[in-house]
Amino acid sequence: MRHRIAFLVVALLSVPAFAASDVGVVSHVKVVSDRVQDVSSLEAWKAAFIKPGMTDRDKALAVWKSVVMFRHQDIPPNEFLETETHPHDPIEDFNVYGYGQCCCASANIEALARFIGMDARGWGITGHSVPEISIGGRWCMFDASLINYFKKPDGSIAGVEEIGGSITNWIERHPEFKDNEEKLRQFMPRDGWKNGPEIVAGGTGYDDNGWLPAATHGWYNTLSEFGHPKKNFIYDYGCAVGYEVNVQLRPGETLTRNWSNKGLHVNMLDGGAPGCLNGVVGQDQLRYSPALGDLAPGRIGNGTDVWDVPLDDARLKAGALRVDDLVADGRSIRVSDDARGAGELELRMPSSYVYLGGKISFDIFLNPRGSVQVSISDNNGLDWKPLGNFNSSGRKELDLQPMILRRYDYRILFLLNGSASVGAVQIANEIQHSQRPLPALDKGDNTIHFSAGSQEGTITVEGLTEDPAQPKNLLFKDFHPQLANVSEEHLQVKGGEGQMIVPIQTPGEMSRLRIGCHYRARDKRDGWTIDASFDGGKTYVPIGKLEGGHAGFGSYLVLDHVPAGTRSALVRFSGVQRNTTLMLDLRICADYHEPHGGFAPVRVTYAWEEAGTPHRDVHVVHQPDETYTLHCDSKPLMKSISLQLAQ
Repeated sequence: MRHRIAFLVVALLSVPAFAASDVGVVSHVKVVSDRVQDVSSLEAWKAAFIKPGMTDRDKALAVWKSVVMFRHQDIPPNEFLETETHPHDPIEDFNVYGYGQCCCASANIEALARFIGMDARGWGITGHSVPEISIGGRWCMFDASLINYFKKPDGSIAGVEEIGGSITNWIERHPEFKDNEEKLRQFMPRDGWKNGPEIVAGGTGYDDNGWLPAATHGWYNTLSEFGHPKKNFIYDYGCAVGYEVNVQLRPGETLTRNWSNKGLHVNMLDGGAPGCLNGVVGQDQLRYSPALGDLAPGRIGNGTDVWDVPLDDARLKAGALRVDDLVADGRSIRVSDDARGAGELELRMPSSYVYLGGKISFDIFLNPRGSVQVSISDNNGLDWKPLGNFNSSGRKELDLQPMILRRYDYRILFLLNGSASVGAVQIANEIQHSQRPLPALDKGDNTIHFSAGSQEGTITVEGLTEDPAQPKNLLFKDFHPQLANVSEEHLQVKGGEGQMIVPIQTPGEMSRLRIGCHYRARDKRDGWTIDASFDGGKTYVPIGKLEGGHAGFGSYLVLDHVPAGTRSALVRFSGVQRNTTLMLDLRICADYHEPHGGFAPVRVTYAWEEAGTPHRDVHVVHQPDETYTLHCDSKPLMKSISLQLAQ
């Protein structure tokens, strides 16, 4: 039997008691295979990799292994939202990209270690970046970028300074190898590298000939990278964490993620293409990946999110962000008879995956007294940019790429005037995602777990804290922060004290605030205090403090006690500066209950090949927590997984 399906309802999650026909959005839709770990959030990652009873050494190794598994060393993706231009959030890197540079891998390890309560720091060394995690009061180096760490003769794990010292001592005894790459490369094959520096001889990543797993670097690189201790320096490869995968489906919406790509990637207009764009898992630089459980055929995936907006009155109002003075009859929308000649429709397009491009198409029906204006916002509706002003009937199509490239969220606003009506509205987006964490199948029985978790959405405030002359993405100032003695450049406190207040509004009742900060507070007296007001600034409640004494440090703060009925907040950052106090990266997430959120049946469609024969499984999930089985007679070649509401 090609694929056997067995059903098991595990548990009913707490969801609003809407009938399926009244549900405007189903949130946190997740499909997980028992063959691939769930890394869709920090909490999911922790559940997958950090087990009860682990020692600190076990935990550190689990952090390292997870980063090795879900990211690959390559040209980094440039979002231009971060101080270093490319993302460092581990959950974002795992799910959206799956590749990056050594600074990215270092930041991933630092963030994950800190999330589970361990101390971590980064090092800049010659031509490379590496992190350390503190185990039993000793700093231990874990390189997830080139996939290596070093065991000392006593079995403990070496730190950067110990590695550098071991190399220096060996070079002093063998000066003929100093800065001599050719001689080092001749020395390392056939286990020759094991006769080099004692601590480097304990490297866990080298093969018999001294090459590291991707075969782009080897033992000779290690000696040049770590072998100049006086040049090495501590540097925090931080990030503003807070990203998580939250797949949301509305009636008429289909999300497709492919185990393939069309050559599209986030750097296609700025920066080089990563080598893994055309890479094959198990070959060349990805040769090491199958041994770590990688079932994907490649690394970079291109997918689509297509929404055919329902135009019946009930579903439109449930799925739209706002419908003012409009009526829908199933085929089109128009200004209601009792309106004053105009009506507005606001649609929101949040995504867990970075947008590479998109288009919106629709029909317009006009008489001489009507018109339709279309606008777009990429900063949560604070500002709008015109897309078109239409005074004629017909099919219209607008290219969204210039406005949505590198974004994760945007809004479309239709303004209908007079007797205008609009029909057949479709919004189609191209997305980038990593193939690695997708719920792949393997030979034999595969257990598939579907869940629709908390019915929540998120409004995010994130932008570059620098102020470039030609920005390529959102700036933090685009979210209209109120600055008092704080500069727009890196949000630096100008004098002894400064304050920044960031407003944030949610479409439904706010459930929590999550704040990821990568900050600088050089002096121990420097730092930030963060609190929030839910009554327009009359009173504030504390969220947390960012302590001083750091040239760079990453912190993640969560406030989950929000007054009932809250839909707006002011997040206040009060800074004190004696030396330098600023924000390198900042992300504010306001989670909220979707006003029309609930559960409705979801159609899950898998496509794959076995021995060149196409296979397809369509399964309709009728409960918010359900498990079923898919069987493959032979090793499958994964093609796609699509999700949509089963209407």
